[in-house]
Amino acid sequence: MSYALAKAPIGTKCHTGEICPESGVWRSEDVPSTTAPIAKGNRMPPHNGKSVYWALIQYA
Repeated sequence: MSYALAKAPIGTKCHTGEICPESGVWRSEDVPSTTAPIAKGNRMPPHNGKSVYWALIQYA
């Protein structure tokens, strides 16, 4: 029997420097915001030279 690993839910938030918990499209929560594809296991990047929160908006 095979069990799928639970995905991080859409809307999950991470801060710059944290390890990305789920591959997908992430949106920065700053102004102006941006979106970026980020792979699971990578560190969440800064945006516009500063630490920001990122929200998962779409699975990869």
